[in-house]
Amino acid sequence: MAKIDDSVKKKVPELRFKGFTDDWEERKLKELFQPSKNKNNNGLYNQKDILAASLGTELIPKRTFFGLKSTKESVKNYRIVKTGDLIYTKSPIKGFPNGIIRSNKGNVGIVPPLYCVYTLQKDINSSIIQFYFEDKNRLDFYLFPLVNVGARNNVNITDLEFLEGKVTIPKSYEEQSKIVQFMEQLNRTIALHQRKLDLLKEQKKGYLQKMFPKNGAKVPELRFAGFADDWEERKFKDILKTHSFRSYLAGVSENGEYEVIQQGDKPIVGYSDGEPFTDYKDITLFGDHTVSLYKPKSPFFVATDGVKILSADNFDGDYLYTTLERYKPEPQGYKRHFTILKNQDVWFTENMEEQQKIGSFFKQLDDTIALHQRKLDLLKEQKKGFLQKMFV
Repeated sequence: MAKIDDSVKKKVPELRFKGFTDDWEERKLKELFQPSKNKNNNGLYNQKDILAASLGTELIPKRTFFGLKSTKESVKNYRIVKTGDLIYTKSPIKGFPNGIIRSNKGNVGIVPPLYCVYTLQKDINSSIIQFYFEDKNRLDFYLFPLVNVGARNNVNITDLEFLEGKVTIPKSYEEQSKIVQFMEQLNRTIALHQRKLDLLKEQKKGYLQKMFPKNGAKVPELRFAGFADDWEERKFKDILKTHSFRSYLAGVSENGEYEVIQQGDKPIVGYSDGEPFTDYKDITLFGDHTVSLYKPKSPFFVATDGVKILSADNFDGDYLYTTLERYKPEPQGYKRHFTILKNQDVWFTENMEEQQKIGSFFKQLDDTIALHQRKLDLLKEQKKGFLQKMFV
């Protein structure tokens, strides 16, 4: 793959496969596709293996079985989608407020009426259109002149209006196919890493269930060899120690040295200077509104009073974090969950060696999950870069 000289002012992408030099061409979608006219799905509803396309943000189409409960009435307004058809849903999808566009790579299926289906009328690899629009900014830019500004988050355009928009694509079917093959391989790699990550998270859930007592038992189902004593039962309020946060509230400063921790999936909001909380090794931070957990690895500040600073006497730090993961309450909207947490019944071992083994086991599992998450995030960022550099 070759990088194009920025000084060459041609309709070509920054990155391009070798052997292709022609300018890309700007085309209206109506020159390539037409609205699907095939809405007669009679006879499809009673086939057990008929599939419905489901548009997501990764490998598409994901497919689900209708199964035996489907009736002719329940699917009479569904649209048939064939191999190579382009599918567009106007419904917001996470990260894509104006919907998403996909090419059907599978066999014949049916999709709900809210999906628009476009059939090829020219020799083109329809997946090149899918990848063209996988850049969210490109999709938003494409849709902007087609809708009223006030309706930006509720796109409501007709099939014909949608086809009036222009795209810039390679003239060569071979070049289209090379780009599609490259992006599809990248998608498969991302999907593989996602499955590995999901499997690790499911395994962790299983271990959290089996390595703590349940159903009235006084010992867990899975246990490290050499430990036989019964576990103890208490409420969290009899175990947890809360540390005052007031001295450690801080905003972010430009050249701060210490982490400032907030609630949620992205705990490090920034860095600050001053006198941080230093005795962090056995501390777990609990998000009162979000039910998030974070184990600090260095002195820290907190961003809000909703971040509870917790420890427990005679508890290994990693084991306390794991115990909180096992027994933390389910989120119940934007409310104070710490009160719920304190009244939660908890089973725990008093044996410090057993605590350390359990804490270390889950820490290693968390480190492995974090490593896979970083790899997945990196792949997704690389894909974003390729989508921007391999298209005009």
